[in-house]
Formats: sequence, structure tokens, C-alpha cells
Amino acid sequence: MATVGRNLAAPLLFLNLIMYVIALGFASWCLNRYINGQTYHPSFGGNGATGFFLTFAILACVVGIVSKFAGGTHIRAWRNDSLAAAGASSLVAWAITVLAFGLACKQINLGGYRGWRLKVVEAFIIILTFTQLLYLLLLHAGMFSSRYGPGYRDTEYGVATGGEPMHKGGVTVAGTRV
Repeated sequence: MATVGRNLAAPLLFLNLIMYVIALGFASWCLNRYINGQTYHPSFGGNGATGFFLTFAILACVVGIVSKFAGGTHIRAWRNDSLAAAGASSLVAWAITVLAFGLACKQINLGGYRGWRLKVVEAFIIILTFTQLLYLLLLHAGMFSSRYGPGYRDTEYGVATGGEPMHKGGVTVAGTRV
């Protein structure tokens, strides 16, 4: 049960992880050149939005990579308690990626010469905005149907599916809702 969501989310998690790592590498290189004042480098360039964009791109990549670790734990366990951590960290990573996406759009709009490495970071951030959103939706698809993953409506642990308490060693254990 619930293998549809798991089978779709796992490859997307891996793809996003690889893309975040690549974008982090390029953004780090570009920020290093920017800090050193080497914007004349043939593969860099930039404009007034470059510093802000690179800062948020690196932040989005680092938070995205960390959220993928929580997501990997959730894919492995595939339970409600792991869904909370994976969902929350993915939502924060997506929000920061959207901020970097806005700055990438601003940088493209300002124009000027931008080297290929800077264009790669822009492209990866734009693509990651949409793939991270898709991953986030797949994580929360269990809310609509238990076929797609662990939802928020599952029964508590220790309570039988019929609503009756489970027996543990002859003792009745009642489930409580908090």
C-alpha cells in the first residue's frame, strides 16, 4: 500500500539532491569570484542583483540538501512521524528556493553580460523551484488518498483500525488523542 507516492517521490528526491549539489558548486564558485572582485572573468559577469542572487541561491541549495536528508529518512520509513519532518523541511527549502527564483528572474531582467556559470546557476534555481514544488506535493499527496502515502488521517500507533484498543499482554491499552 502507498507505493505509488513512494515510487514517484524517491527518484524526484534523488534528482533534486543532485541538482542542489551542482547548483551549490556553481553558486559557490561564482560567489567566490564576486567577493574577490573578479567580475571581469570571462565566465562570470553579473549585474546589480548578482550578489543577492548568489547569497540566496547558496542558502536555498544548503537548505535543500539538508531537507533531502530528512526526505530520504521519510522515504525509507514512510510513516506519519517522518512525514512531518520531511514535509516541514521541504516546505522551508521550497520557500527559500522561490526567493532565489525571484532574484534569478530579476537578474535576467536586468540583463548585461552574464557568464555561462552564472546562467547555469540561474537555470538550476529556476528548474529546482518547480521540481521542489512537485516533490512537496508528492509528499503531501497522502492527505487526499492513502494510496499515495501516509496521510494525516491514519490511526494512532497502538490503536487498532476498528477504533478498539489493542491488547498488550492481557492489559487493555486505550488510545488517546492529543
